[in-house]
Amino acid sequence: MSDGPLDGNAVVLAAAKASVSGELLPDLVGRAQELLDSRRDRYERGYECIHEDGEAAVFLVEEGHWADLGEAFDLERREWEALRRAHGEHLKQLGGDLGRRTEFETALDVREVVVIGSA
Repeated sequence: MSDGPLDGNAVVLAAAKASVSGELLPDLVGRAQELLDSRRDRYERGYECIHEDGEAAVFLVEEGHWADLGEAFDLERREWEALRRAHGEHLKQLGGDLGRRTEFETALDVREVVVIGSA
């Protein structure tokens, strides 16, 4: 399955740092995107969108958000942690591309990130 809106390098880095195989993580990312997309309205109403383009919207969420999503999506801890890491790595890559890397990395010190592909 495709990595969807997440930067491919971000997924590779997350897989290398996580306890989830590089073969499993892209499929997990794809399944998570379907679930996140179904909740997109909640993110648009309740969270700060720090970047949006034709490919994705990037939302800053509270710490612990991925743990809550993991429970809601019935994921193992290592799975939701890998997803959290992939979304965070995507934000860092995006920050580098936009010249906002320091700002985005600082945001990750106190918040988590959710990236939802554009329809």
